[in-house]
Amino acid sequence: MLTREENELLCRVEGDAPMGQLMRRHWQPVCLSEEVSEADGNPVRAKMFGEPLVVFRDTDGRVGVMDEFCPHRRASLFFGRNEECGLRCLYHGWKMDVEGNVVEMASEPAESRLAEKVKHLAYPTREAGGFVWIYMGPPESMPEFEAPAFAPTEVTSVAIVKVAVPCNWAQILEGAIDSAHSSSLHSTDMPPARVERALAKGGVWPRPSTDKAPRLQVQATNYGFRYAAIRRPIKDASSNDYTRITAFVAPITVLIPPNNVYSLANLNVPMDDTHTMFYFIAWSDWGPGIDQEAFRKFCHARMGIDLDPHYRRVRTRENNYLQDRQKMKLGDYTGIPGIPNQDMAMWETMGPIADRTQERLGASDVAIVQLSDIPVRFATRKLYDEDFVLVRRGRRGGRRLTLAQYCESPHLVVSASGDPTGMVDGELAKRGKSRRVVLTVSNFLQALAVVAESDLVTALPRQFALKHAPRYAVSIGEPPFPFLSSPLRAVVPEVAMRDDGISWLLGVIEKSAKAATKSR
Repeated sequence: MLTREENELLCRVEGDAPMGQLMRRHWQPVCLSEEVSEADGNPVRAKMFGEPLVVFRDTDGRVGVMDEFCPHRRASLFFGRNEECGLRCLYHGWKMDVEGNVVEMASEPAESRLAEKVKHLAYPTREAGGFVWIYMGPPESMPEFEAPAFAPTEVTSVAIVKVAVPCNWAQILEGAIDSAHSSSLHSTDMPPARVERALAKGGVWPRPSTDKAPRLQVQATNYGFRYAAIRRPIKDASSNDYTRITAFVAPITVLIPPNNVYSLANLNVPMDDTHTMFYFIAWSDWGPGIDQEAFRKFCHARMGIDLDPHYRRVRTRENNYLQDRQKMKLGDYTGIPGIPNQDMAMWETMGPIADRTQERLGASDVAIVQLSDIPVRFATRKLYDEDFVLVRRGRRGGRRLTLAQYCESPHLVVSASGDPTGMVDGELAKRGKSRRVVLTVSNFLQALAVVAESDLVTALPRQFALKHAPRYAVSIGEPPFPFLSSPLRAVVPEVAMRDDGISWLLGVIEKSAKAATKSR
């Protein structure tokens, strides 16, 4: 569990709150492009990190996002006139362009130079993947805009559901990266079936497993983390696993495993501390995809039917989400139609901001752990520091490469994400050197197999290399300069550390590891 102070640090996004300041340094979606599709069309209200905004498309098709309130007397620009490449405040006729320049001051005399001294708050914008994106952080820290992971090309099929949710962003994100809940909460819409893979068929998403307690494996990446939820399949359970891999792209994006028609993603954009704009996305650049209206119908998130003009749901906590208990008696698990609606009922009833001081977490909750920044609700114990050695083909007696030979050699890097940058590149850069990476593989055993049949050089954990080198007939050598060590940690829920058996086992591993390190 978190302390109250840690929970506040995680959840608060308004003003100078650290989490909000972090998120402002990333490009964020402010609205759908379809909401401002018309040049000189109606402005749209938005809110991000507690800041009221207005969005509009000008005469030339450029999208502007600015402080909702006019810099003159702070009247709302939402009611303004969108005309002639600017948004004009109704009160005194001041007009601002998409960059926040005050281009007209109808109430000022012709000779006034006040317009030159006033600049309205406006944010840089981009459009991609069906969204308008803005950057709200320090200008000097603005990163280059990149296409979102769910819309890698301009021709990617994208269908988007948008819903305003009256709760904090963090509990929504935690729900999105929690694979275990789908086997219960969504069991009516994701029924177990004797199928080869997850499908979108007959108005449901059947999948090939009845297992409600997946084993989880988490891997840190340079974009956040990803995890595998491993379940027993219905067919051939003795020899196969059913695995679903979910990726978290910091700070707000989750990429959800695909079915046979489209992939899925969601974005959780904080409006303020206790409200979030939730986007559920079906996308495909490899299959037929799904039509926008068909996806919204499937999710029970259609404007004018399930949602009001402000994207607020008809099904609310006040009316018990119109839950149908009779359907539950007949087999429907929740009595609430639409996968997002089922999730939102759970997120909202946790409170405007979930009180994590009262949580009791189990083994399936490890998916919310980012290995590079272990939350304190999990206990972590450092077992030992593992150093790395160089591995090459053949039995060369451990002959040590010079720094020049090392840099000239073709390198293999072990990287699950495919990123060729390894831990040694920073150290080489300090020495004014670089290396030539020609191949990446996803695991250490694969690296050994490739190195054994090539002239590539790779770095592997010492104990791993010592154990497996004889089998692959490769040589082990010391690097030409000190490599950084990598700590091996055990991560378990705090409640598990109260178990004497688990505590004893970790102690044995730690003691054995230290003994092996001293014997080198």
